[in-house]
Amino acid sequence: MVFIFIYLISTFFIIPKLAPKFGRVKIQNTSNLEAHNFFTIICNRNYVKPKLNSVLISVSKEISKELPNIKITYLDANFPFFNGFPLLPHLSHNDGKKIDISFIYEDHNKKLTNLKPSNSGYGIFVEPHNKEINQSKICKDKRFLQYDFTKYLTFGSINKKVRLSNYATKKLINTIVENKKVSKLFIEPHLKLRLKVNNSKIRFHGCKAVRHDDHIHFQIK
Repeated sequence: MVFIFIYLISTFFIIPKLAPKFGRVKIQNTSNLEAHNFFTIICNRNYVKPKLNSVLISVSKEISKELPNIKITYLDANFPFFNGFPLLPHLSHNDGKKIDISFIYEDHNKKLTNLKPSNSGYGIFVEPHNKEINQSKICKDKRFLQYDFTKYLTFGSINKKVRLSNYATKKLINTIVENKKVSKLFIEPHLKLRLKVNNSKIRFHGCKAVRHDDHIHFQIK
């Protein structure tokens, strides 16, 4: 009980005041921007550089104008202290410049919704169609067996009837990459083609990472 008390006091009152000394700020939930689940907050996985925080705020406001009632939902960001400290299981979320956000989905009536298909925000993939590039198969055939590892990290599937909104997710991606502070955005090759998003900032992340057809990763310079 003592440990839990000290941890909670630190998480909600002390760490947010210390983090700026290390060049990080806590992402604040707003009417346009929120964490997918409380786990991200309680584990202090919601810290970024101030510049990335300003991008999140700008993108969330822009999307709220274009898509009323839709919020930007962020997943893992970074820890509050020290560059180079790993945010497992991620390879690169260690400098305050990277963040994962959810796709935008629609319900069975094709109405946009803030619901997501898994408890963690990860692991429920938008699979390639038969004639699309199956990057997951390509990478696993090359013995990168971790490529779809996040299928084990859903912490349960929910809202099974929601489907990717091509229109809204395309608008979200374009809004992100049009921001001059953004340097790269990762999604799977088949989604890049399906959504017809052609900005040079949109890259393939490589087989050493995990698949990105369950979320968007982007980062600043």
